[in-house]
Amino acid sequence: MNGKLYIQRTKNYFLQVRNSFIYKFLAIVLSYLSIPLMIKYLGNVQYGIWGTLLSIMSWISLFDIGIGNGLRNKISESLAKGKIEKAQSYISTAYTIIGIISLILILLFIFVNNFIPWNIVFNTSVLPESELKGIVNITVVFMLTYFCLSLINQVFNGLQKTSMVVLNQFLSNLLALIFIFLLYSYFERSLFKLAFAYGFSMVISNFILSLWFYNKNKEFIPKVQNFNKKYLHDIVSLGFKFFVIQIAVIVIFTTDKIMITQLFGPEYVTSYDVLFKLFSIITLVHSLLMAPLWSAYSDAYHRGDLNWIKKTLINQLKIYILFVMATIALGFMAKPIIRLWIGKDMFIDNMLIFAMIIFILISTWNSVFAYFVNATNKIGVQMGTSVVAIIMNIPLAYTFVRFLKMEVYGIVLATCISLSFFAIFGPIQTFKILLGGK
Repeated sequence: MNGKLYIQRTKNYFLQVRNSFIYKFLAIVLSYLSIPLMIKYLGNVQYGIWGTLLSIMSWISLFDIGIGNGLRNKISESLAKGKIEKAQSYISTAYTIIGIISLILILLFIFVNNFIPWNIVFNTSVLPESELKGIVNITVVFMLTYFCLSLINQVFNGLQKTSMVVLNQFLSNLLALIFIFLLYSYFERSLFKLAFAYGFSMVISNFILSLWFYNKNKEFIPKVQNFNKKYLHDIVSLGFKFFVIQIAVIVIFTTDKIMITQLFGPEYVTSYDVLFKLFSIITLVHSLLMAPLWSAYSDAYHRGDLNWIKKTLINQLKIYILFVMATIALGFMAKPIIRLWIGKDMFIDNMLIFAMIIFILISTWNSVFAYFVNATNKIGVQMGTSVVAIIMNIPLAYTFVRFLKMEVYGIVLATCISLSFFAIFGPIQTFKILLGGK
C-alpha cells in the first residue's frame, strides 16, 4: 500500500508541476505584456504610486492570522487520515471567519481612510488627495473581497491540486491584460480606472473557479452551519505561527518599495520593480517545482513515509544548483533584456543587479527547506528567524542608505541579510526532523 501511495504521490507531483508550468508560462507572458502597457498608460510616477499601493495592500493578507495556511495543512492531514467530513468542516469554519473579518475590515477602512494623508504616504503631489483616497478605497474593497474568495487556493493546495492555483493566476492576468488594453486604447490616464480593472479581474477569476470547483465537489462546499469552534482553535493555533512568518514576508518583501518611495521618490520604484519582476522569473519557476511539495510532504509525513521525503529533498538540492547558474546568467543578460522589454530609457544600476542576484539565491535556497518544515507544522525555528528578520530589515536598510550612502541596492542587501538567518537554521531544522527530532 505504501509503495502504491509512493508512486501515486510522485505521479501527482509531476502532473501538478507540468500543468503549473503551462499555466504559469501563460500567466507570466500576460503579466509581462501588461507591465509596459501600464507604464505607458500611467507614466513612471503614477506607475510608481501603483506599485507602492499594491505593496501596501499586500498587508491585507496578514488579517487572516495564518488561517489560510493552517487550513491547507489541516485539509491535507484530514484527508491523509481519511476524514473527508472533518476536512469539509475545516473549510466551512475558515470561510465563515474570513468572511466576517473581511466585512468588518471593509467598513472600518472606509471610515479610517478619511484621516490618512495619502499624498504624504506616496510622497507625491501628482494626484489630489481626494482622488488618492478614492483609489485606495476601491483597491481595498476589491482586495478584501479577493481575500475571502482566495481561500479556494488553499483548498486546492490542501487537495494537492496546486496547478489550479496557477490556473487562477492565469485567468486573473488574462482579464487584467484585457482591461488594461481597453483602458490604454479608449480612455484617458486614470489610476482609479486601473485600480478598478485590476481588482475586478482578481475577484472574478476566484469567483469563477470557486463555483466550478464546489459544483464538482459538493462534499467540500462550505456551509455556515458546519462552523466549528474547536476546528477554529485548531486552525488558528497552527495559523498563528504562520501569521508571524507572514508578517516577516510582508515586511521584507513589501517595505522595500515603501522605503524606496520615501528615501528616493516614487519614480525610483519603477526601475526596481522592473528588475524585480525580471528576476522573479527564477523564483516563479522554482515555486512551481516547490508548491506541490508542501501538501505532498504533509501527506507523506503524516503517513510516516520519510523515504519519499528524503529522496525528494535530495533531488530539490540538485535542482537548486541549476537555479544558481540560471540566476547568475540572468544577471549578465538583465540590461539588454530590459532594454528590449521596456525601452532604452530605463536605467538599471549594476550594483542593484548584483544585490538582486544574491536575493534570489537566498530566497530559493530558503524555499527548499521552508516547504518541508511548513508541511510538518514544526515551524518554531522559522518563526524565530522571521522575528529576527522583522526587527532587522528596516533599520538595516535605513542605515545602508542614510549612513553608508548606498543607493537603492542597499535596501535589497538589507533584505538579503534579513533572510540569511533561516538560510542557516532552516537546513539544520530539516535534518533534525528527518532524524526524528523536532
